[in-house]
Amino acid sequence: MVSGVRIARHSLLRFSSIVPSPRLRRDLSSLAHSFSSKARQINNECCEFLPWLQQKAGTEVSSVLSVGNSAFGRSLYASTAIHAGDCMLKVPYSVHLTSDKFPLEISPFIDYGVGSVSCVAVVLMAEQKLGMESRWAAYITSLPQMDEMHNTFYITLQIFWSEDDLQMISQSPVYKETIEHKANIEKEFFALKPALECFPQIFGDIRLENFMHACALVSSRAWKTSKGVSLIPFADFLNHDGTSDSLLLSDDYKEISEVLADRDYDVGEPVMIRYGKFSNATLLLDFGFTVPNNIYDQVQLWMDVPSHDPLYAAKIELLNKHRFPRGTKSDGFNDARGPFIIKEVKSAEGKGKGIPQALRAFARVLSATSVKDLEEMALEAAENDGRLARRPLKNREREVHAHRTLLFRVERMVRDHDAAIKVLQSSVVSVDDTTLFVRRGMARDLLNGELHVLRSAHTWLANYCAALC
Repeated sequence: MVSGVRIARHSLLRFSSIVPSPRLRRDLSSLAHSFSSKARQINNECCEFLPWLQQKAGTEVSSVLSVGNSAFGRSLYASTAIHAGDCMLKVPYSVHLTSDKFPLEISPFIDYGVGSVSCVAVVLMAEQKLGMESRWAAYITSLPQMDEMHNTFYITLQIFWSEDDLQMISQSPVYKETIEHKANIEKEFFALKPALECFPQIFGDIRLENFMHACALVSSRAWKTSKGVSLIPFADFLNHDGTSDSLLLSDDYKEISEVLADRDYDVGEPVMIRYGKFSNATLLLDFGFTVPNNIYDQVQLWMDVPSHDPLYAAKIELLNKHRFPRGTKSDGFNDARGPFIIKEVKSAEGKGKGIPQALRAFARVLSATSVKDLEEMALEAAENDGRLARRPLKNREREVHAHRTLLFRVERMVRDHDAAIKVLQSSVVSVDDTTLFVRRGMARDLLNGELHVLRSAHTWLANYCAALC
């Protein structure tokens, strides 16, 4: 039995990383201030969903949960008293919506480079075209629809934000990632479009907005299972409680996904699971919500070896030899190093846990003023565990210089984040403009969380440099 794995960020292209957590949906507590309170409504459609799913599965899915409507869409509630350890739901693999349900007649025309999320999105589009004739109609109609442009799905998910709204988070790495994410969706769309247009009877009119909507549904709701990207009906109505110990578990032997209760629930109480230990950057980009005062917040930091550095070639060669992370930054530097992930440094006097050792090592390499300095670092790495520049430099002046380089970089980010937050705070937004009101609140949560992390790192770096002087 293993916990379900939520699909990785930007998994439209490939599963570049796997995080052991269920998918994320909506954090009720973080969005409650943004919407008017609504009483729970259980309509006929909700009452009919579970019987439909159980009939399709040929087995009982749940006897203790019911589907209801909340201010944030479909939710699950305890229909009877639930005790800790009880199995609350079991969804057979046979009713997971996965890429193996991809229309067979189209498969020969599809590029193998197309990602799994896009493949499941195409499956969704085919079922949406069938309407009520689809065997999945009860599930498809329970998902946010294209004509519901003012529901939380469109308000919160970042790929639907306007450029003006995205500017609110331009100081965060999430800004660039959102733009890249949207570009990836478009790339996949234009790779698929020629094939899909050959089958108008299956897909109808092929439009980017339809594909983007389908991809957003999949990437914000699906789990990664042994069957690939999986939409799991009923289970994906569960909302998030960061303190819960309940997870979606998958049993490949029994071919079911299930959730066990981590505590007692009273009748009528909303049932939730824990999504994972994610920063607001991940929550906002992938799933469209933020958590105020998120203890898991972190910040990406990129560093470069200046092209005018006399030792540029030698430093780049040494960094490459020791496989420092490498990428392309938003300003186009091809030898950017990162992202280095900074987390909150909880002790200003401690060892700086939260600031990556690799980042400090990079700064030490950057501080080298001679080929001899670089050779000594390489020799020290070879004589120890092979990791470059992980120990404080013997030359205190250079050790201070290295960390002051980081200090100034973090200090600039602190100033930029602080200025952006002040702009958000000074802007007046009518509560009647729900979209902007909600997006501004999430932008504020994101920037505040990153600023808190940056200030903790700044304090530790300043103290470290002061202690060496």
